[in-house]
Amino acid sequence: MAVGPKRWIVAPPAPASHLARFPNVHPLVVQVLYNRGITDPADAVSFLKGEGQEGNPFSLCGVGEAVTRLRRAIRAAEPIAVYGDFDADGVTATALLVQTLRELGGNAHPYIPHRVDEGYGLNKEALTHLARLGVRVVVTVDCGVRSLEEAAYARKLGLDLIITDHHSVGAQLPNAVAVVNPRMPHRPYPFGELAGVGVAFKLAQGLLRSNARAPLKKQAVSLEEEDLLDLVALGTVADLVPLLGENRSLVHRGLALINRMERPGIEALCRQSGLRDGAVNTEAISYALGPRLNAAGRMDHARIAYQLLETAYLTEAEMLAAQLDHLNQQRRRLTLEMYERAREIALAAAGGAPLLFAAAPDFPAGIVGLVASKLTDEFYRPTVIVETGPEFSRGSARSIPEFHITEALDECADLLIRHGGHAAAAGFTIATQKLERLAERLRHLAAERLVGLELTPLLSIDAEIKLSQLSWELVRQLLLVEPCGCGNPRPLFLSRNVQLRGQKCVGGEGQHLRLAFLDNGITWDGIAFKQGEWAGKLPDRVDIVYHVEINEWNGEQRIQLNIQDIRPANMEGFIPWP
Repeated sequence: MAVGPKRWIVAPPAPASHLARFPNVHPLVVQVLYNRGITDPADAVSFLKGEGQEGNPFSLCGVGEAVTRLRRAIRAAEPIAVYGDFDADGVTATALLVQTLRELGGNAHPYIPHRVDEGYGLNKEALTHLARLGVRVVVTVDCGVRSLEEAAYARKLGLDLIITDHHSVGAQLPNAVAVVNPRMPHRPYPFGELAGVGVAFKLAQGLLRSNARAPLKKQAVSLEEEDLLDLVALGTVADLVPLLGENRSLVHRGLALINRMERPGIEALCRQSGLRDGAVNTEAISYALGPRLNAAGRMDHARIAYQLLETAYLTEAEMLAAQLDHLNQQRRRLTLEMYERAREIALAAAGGAPLLFAAAPDFPAGIVGLVASKLTDEFYRPTVIVETGPEFSRGSARSIPEFHITEALDECADLLIRHGGHAAAAGFTIATQKLERLAERLRHLAAERLVGLELTPLLSIDAEIKLSQLSWELVRQLLLVEPCGCGNPRPLFLSRNVQLRGQKCVGGEGQHLRLAFLDNGITWDGIAFKQGEWAGKLPDRVDIVYHVEINEWNGEQRIQLNIQDIRPANMEGFIPWP
């Protein structure tokens, strides 16, 4: 089960004739864009400006019907429930839509289920509760597209259900007033990779634009579409959807709003995370803000994160941000503890199958996805971790590009109560008595589809360069490739046969590696996170794969190499770009 060294794939260089078409762009940035399929100069300019084609909200299937029903509900003062998921995507989507509906005069209320007590998605008990409270319209965000039974139940209760979701669509659609999803096979949206909060934003756009033509109340509506983009950026980056096309444009604009710190909850969360004004980027969301928002639903109740995003008071926001930080610290400790146990169980049961599966009653439901992700990262195998219960069990799965986990679960649908997700991540609920059959079938599917494949992580390298080619002008232009993330990775470079002049452990437990390289008389700083075990073992000449970044210390800025992989110089391991 051990994973060998990463394989390095170096992109073929762009033709000189192509580089000549971009006289004002650094050749290495042109190469980066070329690798991402951006070859037209006009498209390149738009990309570097953070511009993207954003679709008309009414071209998204279901938005027209949803807007019509919601406007009727607002006019009649009908109570509206916005039913969200408990992760950062669902919480931001809930806050966004509640804010929009209330601004338009709607009697809107959030409902986010408890992860342990209720589980993912719609559930009948919650729908019954909402109906008894007098709710007449329920709008889901980031869930519901596979809730066929629950949708039928909502109709029996007299609830009008509007589903907004971005997860994979099943063979049958739920019976609802409208189903808003960019992946609808009969009417796909031009950009199908919106996050749940992105879909909610398109519905909010439809509501605000309809209101501009035919106002629902006499008072002017002060909320503008742009005011919601901080929430869109948070949820989109945290949900790991591709940062391309419309997502990239929305996140680019949303980051500018986040860095203005106009929403008290975001300002407080940034302070708690040690992020200063202007320093919030996609990495800050992925590693600081997103985990804290997610910690609420994992360790307590997601309403804490929702209240943080909703509050208009900085004092309350600071209290809630501190609470989320505490929950996140608990989450880290529990994840490490559970990871060791799950690792032992999964490896003992693997039996040579290329899929890891571990289940136990003391695996907390809020942590199983994180543990699955850590095991997938370590072993480069699809991983399923399950919290077992007396009658029902809840599992979370993470996967690798070679194995579409939600399609695999689709083939196990006869065993499952509910399931859903993406190619790389999914969740499910199952009767506990069927759990062993599920493990057996998933292992069989993985063995069948991964047979003959070399399951080793790849590093897709944008260009092979000399360190002497690095410059401040290159760094400034590389910043224009941001926001980076899934689908638009940070530019990655390779330098071979580099002279190593220093190597030492840094960090609280020496887990990181501080490096110094010499090239053409210039010393370059390097940092290799979580690679401290290499200290003192590296030869004088190495090959390195790295991101280029700016390190600021005591007011001084220096170019730094963020090392992603390192090996002795001229060691084998390169493979052709596909």
